[in-house]
Amino acid sequence: MRLRALLETDALGLRLLGGEDELDRTVRGVMTTDLRDPSRYLSGGELVLTGLAWRRDAADAEPFVRILAGAGVAGLAAGEAELGDIPGDLVEACAQHRLPLFAVNETVAFATITEHVVRQVSGERAGDLAAVVDRHRRLMTSGPAGGGPEVVLDLLGSDLDLHAWVLSPTGRQIAGAGETPLPGPVGAALAGHHLAAARTGRRAPHRATVEGTTYSLFPIRNTGRGALPASRDVRESVLSDWLLAVEADASDWPPARLDLLQGVTQLIAVERDRRDAARTVRRRLAQEVLELVQAGAPPAEIAARLRVAAPVLLPGLGTAPHWQVVVAQVEWGDAEGRSAAGAPTGPGSDIAGGPVAQALLEEILVDPAVTGPDSADRIAVAHTGEEAVALVPLPAVGAPAPDPEAERAEEPADGDPALHADVLLAAVREPLSAGLADYGRLTLGVSAAVHSPEGLRGALEEARHARRVAAARPGRVCAAGHHELASHVLLLPFVPDDVRRAFTARLLDPLRDYDRRHRAELIPTLETFLDCDGSWTRCAARLHLHVNTLRYRVGRIEQLTGRDLSRLEDKLDFFLALRMS
Repeated sequence: MRLRALLETDALGLRLLGGEDELDRTVRGVMTTDLRDPSRYLSGGELVLTGLAWRRDAADAEPFVRILAGAGVAGLAAGEAELGDIPGDLVEACAQHRLPLFAVNETVAFATITEHVVRQVSGERAGDLAAVVDRHRRLMTSGPAGGGPEVVLDLLGSDLDLHAWVLSPTGRQIAGAGETPLPGPVGAALAGHHLAAARTGRRAPHRATVEGTTYSLFPIRNTGRGALPASRDVRESVLSDWLLAVEADASDWPPARLDLLQGVTQLIAVERDRRDAARTVRRRLAQEVLELVQAGAPPAEIAARLRVAAPVLLPGLGTAPHWQVVVAQVEWGDAEGRSAAGAPTGPGSDIAGGPVAQALLEEILVDPAVTGPDSADRIAVAHTGEEAVALVPLPAVGAPAPDPEAERAEEPADGDPALHADVLLAAVREPLSAGLADYGRLTLGVSAAVHSPEGLRGALEEARHARRVAAARPGRVCAAGHHELASHVLLLPFVPDDVRRAFTARLLDPLRDYDRRHRAELIPTLETFLDCDGSWTRCAARLHLHVNTLRYRVGRIEQLTGRDLSRLEDKLDFFLALRMS
């Protein structure tokens, strides 16, 4: 609204004292203050209301007005209740700094002016933004993209003072207004809140409070003309949908504003659909390569297919890359979502796991530090049956020429750009565990890097076997890498569940019961003792214990279990029990 409009409202009791030439200034908000320096609370465009309690003598007026003018406020309204007529020094200071000055009749409360301004400004902003959103919707649905999600988020910030971010299911920032990114842990927590709420069918927007700040979470899903058919089951899309996180509590918003935000999500959903359509070619090429590898095609044929695919899979890479294979599988519980907590679940529902794992793996393999919707342009993921398979190129910049006789390159490039299972797991475990809950599990397997088509068949089998190792572990989201296949862990997935449970219960349950009753920390002590190869000195130092205290705890472990930790066989049994528990 304009300053001029305030004078046209008799109920506000305003009288203009100076600045008639500046009455076309735009009012973007209102603030009441009696601070001598309120600059820290001003962002520009406000109508400042003051009772003049800050004024002690005539010399105070000019510094106060200078601060307001420097902050870019729209105007100043001074109340007459305290001093009667507005002091001449204040009128002169406002004229000097070209700041419009109003007198507020003593019968009018500042709250009346505040309510009027807020109501007018909010209504005009919502109307203006609705018109802009409608214009962008027409542009984006009938022609090229209108600048991406950032354009709409900038409008939310400039026209409604709403800070908002577009996040992936793992909490990675895809778009945001301004230059302040959402901290990674906050994004992951918000994604977890959203996935948990969406999975249970709660109506959006979802309210979440993270680190003392309240956010409203809106799902981004295209429901307009040209949209893909809606999923029959929320599990088909819950792990792949983007979300809009708005730094505000939308629980008391009027329907018009909620509808406005829904329109914003529709705009972003159109961009998401365009991004997904662009991945079709990469998916098809990955499918062709995967079929050749699985069929045992000659390496020369696989190499030829990779050369054809290079312009799509390797845009901008000037050297031949190394390759890694990542396998993912999403296993659902039964039709009602029931599954044993912590136990591996099979594909017990009619939800196809392959496409879900494909969309999820495309997101997981994006560097969490990279923002933007198109940052996955080198990730090609196919799916076969219930699993998804990613063929990930790694640039070999600065690496020596590979030995043609060797199939494996443990250090593919300077700086080790290879994917690591534990890093992938750390980036996605929290939000995706919330999204899966008791409905299912996600398991990932990561191969070592190979530098030639001859190694792709082995890398695929290695990644699949690593995924089976991950599937043998408890938890909703698990991952394993190639390095774990060279140890005893290789054997654990093939031990029957009932045998593993009986073995670990016999060895560890007495210790757990004792820890629960006495808080003795026997289990952590046992883990550290084995990790230190039975060294009393190193173990005591790591646990910050006296050696005699450590000897007492180990003696209690031996007494409760009937085992002897000086014997290799008993050490090995404890080690395996801890790994299987």
